Amino acid sequence: MEKVEINKQAKLSQHFTLGELCKTSAITTDGNIPSHVHIENMKRLCGWLEMLRSEWNKRYGEGDDPIYINSGYRSEAVNKAVGGMKGSNHLTGCAVDIRVAGIEQLVRYATILLDISDESQEDFDELLLERSSKGGYWAPLRRQVFRESKKSSSSIPELARPLDLGRLPQQEPVAFQT
Repeated sequence: MEKVEINKQAKLSQHFTLGELCKTSAITTDGNIPSHVHIENMKRLCGWLEMLRSEWNKRYGEGDDPIYINSGYRSEAVNKAVGGMKGSNHLTGCAVDIRVAGIEQLVRYATILLDISDESQEDFDELLLERSSKGGYWAPLRRQVFRESKKSSSSIPELARPLDLGRLPQQEPVAFQT
């Protein structure tokens, strides 16, 4: 059987690629290949990431500071391999784990996301700031997105689980990780 791969250079938005949001260290037979509906979900997610990146740079950054992605889309096999939760928003391309330099950046990211929501009048379901026992930080942001219908073979999107800007571990932003 021929190995299928994604076009890692494909742009989901100005600053984010498909490879960035599908990167994983888990070795699985499925190749972590998203469907076209998952890709559309990731594009919508990247819209929020672009607004976050732009506003961060206006307020605090050096003008072109990137956002570092630890994890984005996960196939069922990858999600299982990395110990992800059953039903995770990563499975639909509706979650991303962003690396932050510490609690200050975490709080500022959350503030920016709240401001974006207020200004755009786009609601989200939830935004939390959490810290794990291992010292990692989270800021889950959830809003309605689309997924493939399981009721038919049609690829027409239907409303699905919300967007989740997921786990935000405390690390220096150096390289992409899962």
